[in-house]
Amino acid sequence: MKRLLCACVAVVLASAGAAFAQGAKRPLSLDDLGKLKDVRDPQCAPDGKSVAFVVHQIDVKEDKPGASHIWTVGIDGRDERQITSSNDSESSPRFSPNGRHLAFTSERPGKAKGEQVWLLDRTGGEAFQLTEIKGRLQGYEWAPDSERLALVVRDPDPDAPEEGAGTPATPRKAPKPIVIDRYKFKQDVQGYLLSGRHSFIYLFDIASKKLERLTSGTADESSPSWSPDGTRIAFMSNRNGDPDREPSSQLFVVDAKAGSTEKALTPMTSRGGRGKPEWSPDGKRIAFLEGDDKKYGAYGMEHLTIVAADGSSAPQRVVASEALDRGVSQPRWGEDGKNIYAIVTDDMSAYGARIPVGSGSAVPITDKPIVLGLRHSAGSCAVVISGDDNHYNEVYSASVVGSRMKFQPLTHQNDALFAELQLGTTEEVTAKSKDGTEVHGLLTKPAGYVAGTKIPMLLRIHGGPNSQDQHSFAFERQWFAANGYAVLAVNYRGSAGRGSKFSKAIAADWGHYEVDDLQAMVDQVITMGVADPNKLGVGGWSYGGILTDYMIASDTRFKAGTSGAGTAFTVSFYGTDQYIIQYDYEIGPPWDPKAWETYQKLSYPFLHADRIRTPTLFLGGERDFNVPVQGGQQMYQALRSLGVDTQLVIYPNEFHGITRPSYVRDRYERYLAWYDRYINGKKPSSTAQDNK
Repeated sequence: MKRLLCACVAVVLASAGAAFAQGAKRPLSLDDLGKLKDVRDPQCAPDGKSVAFVVHQIDVKEDKPGASHIWTVGIDGRDERQITSSNDSESSPRFSPNGRHLAFTSERPGKAKGEQVWLLDRTGGEAFQLTEIKGRLQGYEWAPDSERLALVVRDPDPDAPEEGAGTPATPRKAPKPIVIDRYKFKQDVQGYLLSGRHSFIYLFDIASKKLERLTSGTADESSPSWSPDGTRIAFMSNRNGDPDREPSSQLFVVDAKAGSTEKALTPMTSRGGRGKPEWSPDGKRIAFLEGDDKKYGAYGMEHLTIVAADGSSAPQRVVASEALDRGVSQPRWGEDGKNIYAIVTDDMSAYGARIPVGSGSAVPITDKPIVLGLRHSAGSCAVVISGDDNHYNEVYSASVVGSRMKFQPLTHQNDALFAELQLGTTEEVTAKSKDGTEVHGLLTKPAGYVAGTKIPMLLRIHGGPNSQDQHSFAFERQWFAANGYAVLAVNYRGSAGRGSKFSKAIAADWGHYEVDDLQAMVDQVITMGVADPNKLGVGGWSYGGILTDYMIASDTRFKAGTSGAGTAFTVSFYGTDQYIIQYDYEIGPPWDPKAWETYQKLSYPFLHADRIRTPTLFLGGERDFNVPVQGGQQMYQALRSLGVDTQLVIYPNEFHGITRPSYVRDRYERYLAWYDRYINGKKPSSTAQDNK
């Protein structure tokens, strides 16, 4: 029963909605960004009586991304309360297996600087700093005996300046030159990737506070997982000669003793393993996720794979999982060792399934549509994070009713806010693309929409491309709907959730099938009588920005566009962004004549910018290493040179994801003002269109 409960990864939210207070409703506003509470990482206590979780909220007053704190709630839904309240964030709550302690990570002031593991005795008293690590803590796991931790620690930066160094009398020294010698040398947020610094697994003894390296390897290690009896640890590590060129990790097992010699359970292949290994109840097998060849790395699925823990047999993909032709995540063994429970990404949903490791077919254990988040179980407790089109994420408890899961809300962090809101309605839409391929998406209409009324519509394109628009709360869609727009979200070819062939169809052929699919869905919503064909807008971020550029270069119907973090002259990004493996293996190096032809084809919007008529707003983060802002600069310059109305907005010190609250708000305001101006003819406001 416990293992089946652990499989819960879905939520039926009708009961929560019924509990909302009735009364006057109001439209969603940008002020609500600061009121939303992001509920994360639920953890059941070993006795099954309570749940710890994280609540994150942005700090509008201080204009900071915000803080996270630990909360707990009873499995009966009572006594929901915050248990950490420092000026610094706390995250990653983990109960010790004996239930005595609750550990968490924080950078709050203590004996050692940086993020450390802190310990809270559940019988009473204040939390205290447990570790004093000099490197960067990247994760931790309790041993089954509750006496040890496995820590993942990254080497400290020897060139990092001392905190507080530099005074008028002794000014801070100039930073050292950045010396690059790696094949892949850039990563968004992390910055430049330098040689000689790695992440290793350490063993930490709770009583003595002794810290020891687990192995003597020289390659990065991650994802430690203790065997059920606590004698071994499985982990991932990339031992290829050049890990940058072969980025996939191998699965290893090692005795849980400092200085032990690890044993590889999987070969060095371009597919490799990823995620946390999961031990079978008897400790004889390990389940893990395997990727696709690096040629299709941008479009691959996660494949469920099993290997003998002693290395006596080669890894095998699970037949029942492969038959689904869908990506899976969060695998957990059933108590009998005959089934694995996992989340299946499928067509705007992410549902729970029981997957037999022997003969038989995978069986859904949740209904659709549903979107499933992180989950955990212990004893009789099973919990999951989830939401839907009209509800933000909360923690839900799960129980088995027949062959399906029944869910009850445990947390109510956002109930009061959503009780005030009048939200738009979301429905599924299907269309046939030019070649007959069926395409699916979501259409959000404004609250109170009257059937048969033609209204302005925005095509908002998701990034990735290997992700999906799904039945979860999307602030952006609801924000535009609150301002009178229908919003169309399309899972074009390249998206997840529709199988391997569907995802890989766009490899080295960007902007072809996606444009066909997007145009077909726009046509469908016009045919439905919802979208006014004379009042269409388009926009997106990242790959959504790239596709926005393809759309405005291919289709002149759109009256306004907003393109965020997109590319332009594709070959100019070779070596300037973080996707060198994709360029070399999916397209080829630029000096290859055949690859050069492909680069020119992929640069269609830039090289044919003279076909663009749509007034377009380009945006990006100044420090974006994922898709550098030069793409927006190139497209902006092209349209400016051609006399097409355009504007470029660069957010200082921001990476690929815009996180500063004032910039997040600014971006929404600029989106709306741009669409209102060119679609509805409204005069631009000085606050939204001018520099602030």
